[in-house]
Amino acid sequence: MPELVAIDARGPALPGLLERVWSRGDAACVLDDRLTGTARDIQLAALSPTRRVDEDGVEVPCNGGRGVERGDALVVTTSGSTAAPRAVVLTHAAVAASALATSARLCVDATSDRWLCCLPCAHVGGLSVVTRALLTGTPLVVHPRFDPAEVGAAAAAGATLVSLVAAALRRVADPLAFRAIVLGGAAAPSDVPANVVATWGMTETGSGVVYDGVPLEGVTVAAQAGELFVRGPVLARAYRDGTPIDEVGPDGARGWLATGDAGRVLDGIVEVFGRLDEVINTGGEKVWPADVERVLLTHPAVAEVAVWRRADEAWGERVVAWVVPRGAPPTLEALRAQVADALAPWAAPRELVVVAALPRTASGKVARRALDVSAHPA
Repeated sequence: MPELVAIDARGPALPGLLERVWSRGDAACVLDDRLTGTARDIQLAALSPTRRVDEDGVEVPCNGGRGVERGDALVVTTSGSTAAPRAVVLTHAAVAASALATSARLCVDATSDRWLCCLPCAHVGGLSVVTRALLTGTPLVVHPRFDPAEVGAAAAAGATLVSLVAAALRRVADPLAFRAIVLGGAAAPSDVPANVVATWGMTETGSGVVYDGVPLEGVTVAAQAGELFVRGPVLARAYRDGTPIDEVGPDGARGWLATGDAGRVLDGIVEVFGRLDEVINTGGEKVWPADVERVLLTHPAVAEVAVWRRADEAWGERVVAWVVPRGAPPTLEALRAQVADALAPWAAPRELVVVAALPRTASGKVARRALDVSAHPA
């Protein structure tokens, strides 16, 4: 039985170690070096590797690990933004399908393009950059972590393609230095540069599968009862606990992934509203946090924002905006007027909480359920 090898390395050493593991017929997972203590133990338990290799190439066995099936390539943990992280098993066929489809959509030319990987490779957003570069023969540079100055230096040195999350994009001095920026992890801001491609996907789909609203070649997205379903060769085989990813979809057949995201598909264009379990029900009206966040980010006094809910005796739930200000904080009245004008009166936040930073998951997503509910409103 093939083994699952945990790569305990980051930066330039990672691609070579991944190729070594694959050359033996084993599968790989990447450990998150930012995790310690209990968090590290939780990740290891979810992955259950049989061996571990460090950046020097030294391998040691892991107690209690489990092997994988032939054809498995990667085991990747989800970001855990809404629940405890799960480990997802991706086959070589799925990884290759994703690499080819994304490269085709981006018109990647291995003779002139160069990928920059600066997101955590313990998650699919970063690791998929490495795998698509390896599988298409495209030059690649891997940074140990995101650093805005180093990102700019990489672009000056010839990197043409990079994958970022919105929080990282805002810190890049000259986004137009890249030919294309693949933006994932959360809803894209409304004022992104022209070279930014907004993507939607998840660990179970091997990376983004919808680019600027259009599914990749070979990928089908459909909606059923307001939930988005995905089918295609990029889908993971199963979860590490053995749960298959093979659900009944809108056409009554198996082979679909129920994403847990709400949305619709009109004339082939996919519109994502947000996680089904994140909708705010205020006075009987449904409000999607991502919609409100997009509007609030256009306010000149808002640097970052997260929208979530609190219990309300009159409305059931009320919309709350946690804001990292740019200079002097905005007023609640100004934010309410902006949202009411752009969306609807009931979508306007009824409470404003000014914070120095937003809680985020390891992959850069806002951890809504970790927002400081004890903070005092502004």
